[in-house]
Amino acid sequence: MRFSPFPVSGPEVSDCIVAFDGATLARLPVAKVKVAQEFRAVGNERAARIVEAMPEREGGFLDERAADELLVAAHCEMQRISEEFQHGQRVAELLRPIIRCLREDGLRGTVRVVDIGCGTGYVMRWLAARDALGPEVELIGADFNAALVNEANRLAQAENLSCSFVHANAFRLAQPAHIYLSTGILHHFRRENLTRLFAQHEGPATQAFVHFDFHASPLSPFGAWLFHIARMRTALARHDGVLSAVRAHSGRRLLAAAREGAPGFVSALYGVRLWGLPIPRAFHALVGLRPQFQWSFARELGRRAFSLGVQK
Repeated sequence: MRFSPFPVSGPEVSDCIVAFDGATLARLPVAKVKVAQEFRAVGNERAARIVEAMPEREGGFLDERAADELLVAAHCEMQRISEEFQHGQRVAELLRPIIRCLREDGLRGTVRVVDIGCGTGYVMRWLAARDALGPEVELIGADFNAALVNEANRLAQAENLSCSFVHANAFRLAQPAHIYLSTGILHHFRRENLTRLFAQHEGPATQAFVHFDFHASPLSPFGAWLFHIARMRTALARHDGVLSAVRAHSGRRLLAAAREGAPGFVSALYGVRLWGLPIPRAFHALVGLRPQFQWSFARELGRRAFSLGVQK
């Protein structure tokens, strides 16, 4: 068998060690042996060993507290990477012109930005700490995992930040988003589920979305493997970080899913190339806008508008 330094198939460990009821978000038990067997069935021995090393409780189920502690630790490591790659600044440089477009179109009062799958809330905390989007902008993070939400709120309180985090489905909040945001969630949605994700953006209040994810390229898996081996401490973070790059959707696939699921938006990719050179970025952004904003958004971007386009 040919050796591969990175996992090549199947879901990520973080997707399988926790489970929630889709309607109530109640925690569901996860059978340890079953998860390990499922990873071995797709040839992912590394993932199986990570699961087998985790504590279990009576009945052979994974210990929920241990799983949550592992996920919080992995998100702390991901925050360090986000800091090094100046991800907060990249988010702000797209949200600012979008918000200006909404204001020019007559939106008054609070602009609500909701981060889908916020984890421990790094992006929202970064934006809040720097007042990066100006006045009358509400920053909300939503996640299915209560432990991650609790950690996000703890950090926001310790840092005295004006953002909030809720244990909820981001698309079922009492006050819907004007702008949906995410980082690193798109590759978790496969086949028709990706289209369904975009379909949930079509509420009348929503005016735009910005989704950052890994840029699929032939070099992405190897580059991610080198980086995560050097920088990550936990086996789960090393495994899942590399597999995220392996599973990244092509730009064409993202655009097709966005246009099918959310036809009320004009969708494009932003930041595919590095400095205009034929070098792919590690991350790019899928941007969706209501049609009336497409030209004003390009104007607001100025010279950076050349980074908007369709990936072949």
